[in-house]
Amino acid sequence: MSAGKYRYVNESALGMHGSRKGLRGEILSFRKDPYIYAEKECVDHYDDGLIVIKHGRIEAVGEFSKVAKNYPELETEEYKDSVILPGFVDCHLHYVQSPMIGSPGDTLLNWLNRYTFPTEAKFKDKRFAEETARMFFRQLLMNGTTTANIFATTFPESVDAIFEESERYNALTICGKVLQDRNLPDNLKDRSAEDSILESECLLKKWHGRGRQLYAVAPRFAPTSSRLQLKLAGELFQKYIDKGVYMHTHLDEAENEIEWVKELYPEAKDYTDVYARNGLVGKRSIFAHCCIMEEREWSVLHDAGSGVVHCPSSNLFLGDGQFKFWEAKKLSRPCKTGIGTDIGGGTNFSVFRQLGDAYKVAMLKDRYLSPVRSLYLATRGGADVLGLADKIGSIVPGHDADLVVVDLRPTDFLEWRLQFAEDIFEKLFVMQTIGAQNAIKATYIAGEKVFSR
Repeated sequence: MSAGKYRYVNESALGMHGSRKGLRGEILSFRKDPYIYAEKECVDHYDDGLIVIKHGRIEAVGEFSKVAKNYPELETEEYKDSVILPGFVDCHLHYVQSPMIGSPGDTLLNWLNRYTFPTEAKFKDKRFAEETARMFFRQLLMNGTTTANIFATTFPESVDAIFEESERYNALTICGKVLQDRNLPDNLKDRSAEDSILESECLLKKWHGRGRQLYAVAPRFAPTSSRLQLKLAGELFQKYIDKGVYMHTHLDEAENEIEWVKELYPEAKDYTDVYARNGLVGKRSIFAHCCIMEEREWSVLHDAGSGVVHCPSSNLFLGDGQFKFWEAKKLSRPCKTGIGTDIGGGTNFSVFRQLGDAYKVAMLKDRYLSPVRSLYLATRGGADVLGLADKIGSIVPGHDADLVVVDLRPTDFLEWRLQFAEDIFEKLFVMQTIGAQNAIKATYIAGEKVFSR
């Protein structure tokens, strides 16, 4: 990657948050859920806005003319022909699958066996894990992702590598050792259920709450954990749930997967019940995919306050089930819902481009996903899924200054095309649908510019 084209932060610059700084430009943020409230009630929009940042947090935000007079000597960076958004939140992806992204597969299970498992087995090598983590984080930053809920793999080395890289950028990152002790190759299996939980708890104590790093208890999915491992994973999750620890897994992605779960757990009411019986459904449980859900399952997740993750690029690439946002956000029992790139089932690192795929997945079922609702999923919605809406996902005073600057003139064609768009939402919809790869002008984490194009 050319150093003249992109700039990433030097880790020695991190933590220098003492003086105030300002960002000026068009600003767009969310205050409410547009799936529940009228869209116009949910948005904060300033054509010419100013964000004041101090100690890595947002101190003030509003129209430039009103805010600037309170800060006469503020050092301000101005972004013209751009819009400043909350940093994108990627609620589900596998950094350990970066080396095999785009690999062909005929079914989810065959794709796992042919490409995913052999790739993940390489992460026992710490140097390989570190190399992948470096490349992975660069992809996140250049695509405007400031918070990610990440799957590692079996080996503690894979967890250490991603947290170490995240720590360099002071990024808010959730990760955990993957728990998997059956139905996969021997070189990827945990030695035993008991050992896997001991390793996971050791990593939890090392990383959870260290800076902005957060830990997740992470059974891969029900078929690759023994009954004992799921039971022990649930006990570990419940032991630390009040300390902000997460549970992260997969749920109801594909028909053949669901049938497999029925064979393995015939006593369970459904796939969700397998997790619930083991104490894995709670207020910080994150379930990826949720494509083929029964009404009872949605209700269970709603009642528990769990979050679900729409992975549209992966839906299309692997040809599995299709996420139904109208079911997830049913007004009588709405579930917290976010977006995930699902690398490497997903085919790009851009949460912004995922929104274009989310629109297409919905249209396959004759449902319209509006620009306002889709952008919410990528920002405030994702923060809500992760239980972090009091810290990230919106541009409001007191929140961490995790921000992304989207270029509204990234190419000659888009500059020409966007002159025909009616408002900022239509402009952003066109950009996410066309999928411009150089749309991000800058990414800020805790007020520090960590990527600049």
